[in-house]
Amino acid sequence: MLQIDLWKRVLIWATIVLGLLLAMPNAFYTRVETHNDAVKAIEAGGNTSENQALAANWPSYLPSGLVNLGLDLRGGAHLLAEVQVEDVYAARLKALWPELRDVLRPERATVGTIRWNSNAIARGELRVKLSTPEGMPRAMELARGLAQPVVSLTGAGATDIEVTSDGDELVLTLSEAERQATDERTLRQSLEIIRRRIDEVGTREPTIQRQGFDRILIQVPGIGSAGELKEIIGTTAQLTFQPVVGRTGNADDRAGAGNEILPSLDEEGVFYILEQNPVVTGEELVDAQPAFDQNGRPAVNFRFNPSGARKFGDYTADNIGSPFAIVLDGEVISAPVIQSHIPGGSGIITGNFTVEESTNLAVLLRAGALPAGLEFLEERTIGPELGQDSIDAGKVATAVAFVAVLVFMAASYGLFGLFANFALIVNIGLIFGLLSLIGATLTLPGIAGIVLTVGMAVDANVLIFERIREELRTARGPARAIELGYEKALSAIVDANITTFITAVILYVMGSGPVRGFAITLGLGILTSVFTAIFVTRLLIVIWFERRRPKTLEV
Repeated sequence: MLQIDLWKRVLIWATIVLGLLLAMPNAFYTRVETHNDAVKAIEAGGNTSENQALAANWPSYLPSGLVNLGLDLRGGAHLLAEVQVEDVYAARLKALWPELRDVLRPERATVGTIRWNSNAIARGELRVKLSTPEGMPRAMELARGLAQPVVSLTGAGATDIEVTSDGDELVLTLSEAERQATDERTLRQSLEIIRRRIDEVGTREPTIQRQGFDRILIQVPGIGSAGELKEIIGTTAQLTFQPVVGRTGNADDRAGAGNEILPSLDEEGVFYILEQNPVVTGEELVDAQPAFDQNGRPAVNFRFNPSGARKFGDYTADNIGSPFAIVLDGEVISAPVIQSHIPGGSGIITGNFTVEESTNLAVLLRAGALPAGLEFLEERTIGPELGQDSIDAGKVATAVAFVAVLVFMAASYGLFGLFANFALIVNIGLIFGLLSLIGATLTLPGIAGIVLTVGMAVDANVLIFERIREELRTARGPARAIELGYEKALSAIVDANITTFITAVILYVMGSGPVRGFAITLGLGILTSVFTAIFVTRLLIVIWFERRRPKTLEV
């Protein structure tokens, strides 16, 4: 008999109501969006009367999840950055020099005096000249003792440095296995730090993903311009605290062994001679917050982890009265004199900051330092007007497809076509409900996926209705014809939709960006269209049949 159990009917209607309820906030997009922003601001501590008024614009007992609009719909910034992995090679070799110097010094009778070639670092080599070339074998033996195993699966059994000689020069380079492992670590670390920096700003649904060997694709909807995005992520924000040797007005002065000359950020024409080895680095920072100094000027409070706090406290205790430089990205932003022992590992960075600059600096320091510089190969700013044009075009395309399908189904199948049309409307609502539930991002290709789903959604109904027509021609009764129509069409519906769903999964796994947006809406559309065709239209037909008990059917 043609019947559906009560619990199944309740479950079908409950699914429809829940899906439409989840989709409802998208009909009041701007209102719900301002509500969500106000709620986040209140949770972050901005409990102002204005935020409370905005939060009250939408009832708290209703769902407030929205379908996020992608870069091509909302507007925003697009960047393609190349990570300068060679910077990391140079930093590794530069940090190796003090260790090499310390192991060679006790062997001065054998190797003679040593002097390193700082210019070779840029070529990826650490070159150390020996005044006694006869001691080269001993120097190479000691240098090989500094080698460490490569920490990676592909570099198992390999060491991180290679030691060779070139005349009277000892040459250290990173091994190929170590370079590959360093490249992988650098890319992963850069991705994570860029993601942290963008998340700190509070943008919606950014796309940050690796592209190729050493490139990162960054797309942030809703941000003003590509230049603004570059200011957030383009700075390496490498912070160091270094002892001051002296000051000079000439950048070409000799710094001396183990020292370097860096310009002052605030004092034009002033350069500081600093010890190269920092006492503490930004990697040991655990927090940085914008603040004001004792004179009411913008500053940044910072706090070290236990290791950094110990080193910072010991140095300030031993060097009271000496200047101490705070260096950010190769510029001395402040060089205060240590007035007293600073225990606890906390302090303040002062300078000629604006409030915005101190806030941005705190964000950069809190997110961590980029391990290498970024070169921006491609940058685009997509204005919100272009995004609105895309939304309007998508609305028109969806509406045209929607109306055409509704008219076709009503004209072809009469009352049953109207049932299918109701299911199609429910189907669109369920798609947006699911997108809102998972917090998906809707892109222009995603709209294309919805438009395609509108056309495909009635496919299952067409198969069912045509099968019912065939059963009616065999002089079956109306109830039996409807029941057999659904039973015999089911296998064809499932097979057709499974193959399309597999395609959507492959597109999602193998694709990126807009391709994934298309795959998500297509995959969800297949699930909802099968549900509405097999369960919703059947429920409507059963309810109609139970009330009317027709002797004949016209499909």
